[in-house]
Amino acid sequence: MQAMQWITAVILAAFVGYIGAWYTGAIEGNFALLMFLATFITGLYWLAERFYFWPQRKKEAERLNAEAAARRAELERQGLRHDMVDTHEGETRILKQPWWLDWTAGLFPVLFVVFVLRSFLFEPFKIPSGSMIPTLMVGDLILVNKYHYGIRLPVLNTKVTDGNPVERGDVMVFRYPPQPTLDYIKRVVGVPGDTVAYLNKRLTINGQEVPTKELPDFFDTDAMRYFAQFEEQLGEKPHKLLNTKGMPAFVQGASEFPYRENCTYTVEGVICKVPEGHYFAMGDNRDNSLDSRYWGFVPEANIVGKAFFVWMNFGNLKRIGSFN
Repeated sequence: MQAMQWITAVILAAFVGYIGAWYTGAIEGNFALLMFLATFITGLYWLAERFYFWPQRKKEAERLNAEAAARRAELERQGLRHDMVDTHEGETRILKQPWWLDWTAGLFPVLFVVFVLRSFLFEPFKIPSGSMIPTLMVGDLILVNKYHYGIRLPVLNTKVTDGNPVERGDVMVFRYPPQPTLDYIKRVVGVPGDTVAYLNKRLTINGQEVPTKELPDFFDTDAMRYFAQFEEQLGEKPHKLLNTKGMPAFVQGASEFPYRENCTYTVEGVICKVPEGHYFAMGDNRDNSLDSRYWGFVPEANIVGKAFFVWMNFGNLKRIGSFN
């Protein structure tokens, strides 16, 4: 038991150290891996508790009660007077789960439920930037459907079921191609085989201009300024987008990325042919979004899920609800 205490202390210290290093920026953390390891390790402790440690403690408590009963019986046989010995306190002490099982096996059921929900059903995210304004605001806490595009194995992100195809207009969360440990959220503009053109701030798909309607200017309370607002329809439902007045149309600072030869950059903007197994994604805040125009296509393997619901915004409760 003493050895198990030390082993558990080392394991917990390793988790705390990893989280601390991640928080301070010393390392680049991986929450999915952290959850998997925590669930796996606590699961081993839970099995050990259920099938070994708990039966051992129960047997020890039964032995204590049996010894007390035998002692009373022997005194009665000898005709000696005795006081009833209360073994309840000792039994409770023996059966009590030690701290190192409390912090491992005791946490397993909660971690297991969270791990399953987060890995295969729904995962929460927080919107950190304004690239999806006006659809999503900074501070929105959103839910992402993890099975809509097919179930994927946690950590490995390997697809095991087909699910629904990615469609133009979907708001999708994916692993940022230049740095897959980061999650990004953008709107899918082009699917495999599409020719996407964003020229003079107008979007064209396969030679067809996407229907757009001008709306009243949008006032951003954070930036304290107005932006030109439009309604665009990529899929079945329309969505809103912003353009910054006076901002040039050309893409400045595009990096090298796989299949960059599929893209042509001009002073008017960019034209890209989406390769198989990839997607072209853009933010709704078109002039304030670091997206496929700059870092390239989203590989199928990087998809996390489809965003569909704002479940909380502590600064504005009216934000709660579904979105397009």
